This record gives sequence, structure tokens and C-alpha cells, in this order.
Amino acid sequence: MAGTTVAEVLAELAALDDPRAREVNEKHGDDHGVNLGKLRAIAKRLKTRQELALELWETDDTAAKLLALLICRPKAFERDDLDRMVREARTPKVHDWLVNYVVKKSPHAEDLRVAWSADPDPVVASAGWALTTERVAKKPEGLDLTRLLDVVEKEMRDAPDRLQWAMNHCLAQIGIEHDEHRARAIDIGERLEVLKDYPTPPNCTSPFAPVWIAEMVRRQEAGR
Repeated sequence: MAGTTVAEVLAELAALDDPRAREVNEKHGDDHGVNLGKLRAIAKRLKTRQELALELWETDDTAAKLLALLICRPKAFERDDLDRMVREARTPKVHDWLVNYVVKKSPHAEDLRVAWSADPDPVVASAGWALTTERVAKKPEGLDLTRLLDVVEKEMRDAPDRLQWAMNHCLAQIGIEHDEHRARAIDIGERLEVLKDYPTPPNCTSPFAPVWIAEMVRRQEAGR
């Protein structure tokens, strides 16, 4: 696989593009039609290929960018590389994979979390909130959870969609993980009613924070 070129990869991705899958993805803002299972199979075959990943990222092809995020070496990126990339991530899936598969594994994650959370671009700010949610769950020491709830209470209702979603996730995570803040987190969710009417498939948990918190706490207690 060492000789694989960008042109060969793009041709393979183009051959996998399914118009029906593209139609479904486009409803969520993602302009590609490649089955993600097949995309992951290509990544597994290619293994880690940082140089190829960099070349794929520079294309204007969403599936190629997603593949780049699967075969890159997260710790190889400088802080400014990741800052540039989050601003270039046009679609929700590319944005999510960049944050979850690359930035979270980077030594620059905390620095970027702080910087992005205060960024005037709501999509960039949503990346900061996603990293904050990760810390709420896994490494809350040093976080001011009361201040985070203050910001959510003040700003979430009127925030643009992707930023609102990220703030809501943080709100729910605080309520799930930190029982001393749970009552306030639930109260904020009930008063703001963000995502209260979000269509939720059967057997899935609603993203409405009070319901989400209650369900995850119930599962935690059931598992004890």
C-alpha cells in the first residue's frame, strides 16, 4: 500500500459513492455518498499514512477528508494545523470526526478547548464545547462547573444549531456525572426547553437534557 496515490484513493471513493446514501447524508449537511463502513475498511487497509492523510485533507472531497482523519497520526499535528483544520471542516461529520478522532488525542487539546470555546465562530466554538464535555466526563478537575452552567443558562437558548447542540450535551453531561449540580442542570433544561421536541426514534434517548440526564442516571444506578 506504500505507493497508493491520492488519485487512486479518490477514484476508489468515487466508485463507492451511492446516490441514495448521498441524498440521506445531504439532509444532515454532509455532501458525500460513501458508506462509512466501507470507508473504515479502506482506512484499515491503508493503516496510518500521515503524508497521504495530509494530501487527502487538502482535497475538496468530504469522503476524502473523512478518510484522512482515520489514517492520520493525531499527535503529529501542530496546534495551528488543528486550528486551521477545524475552520476548514465544512460539514458536520468532518467536524465531529476531526474533534473526536484527532483533536481529543492531541497534546494541544486543552489549549484549543479554551481558545475555541471563546471563538466568535459558532461552529469553532462548538468544538470547544465538545472538548469541554469530554473533560466534564473524564477529567473535571480544574473546571468551574458552576460557571459553565451559568454560560449555558444565559446563551444556549439563542445559540446557533451546532453550538446549541454542543452546549446542550455539556449541560446533560454535567447533570449525569456530577450529582451536586444535577438539580440545577435539570432545571436549566426544563426552563430553556432546548431540543424538547426533537424527534427521537424508538429505543433511543431524547437529547432533551432533563430526559437524557434521568435516563443515564437510571442506567448507572441499575448497573451498580
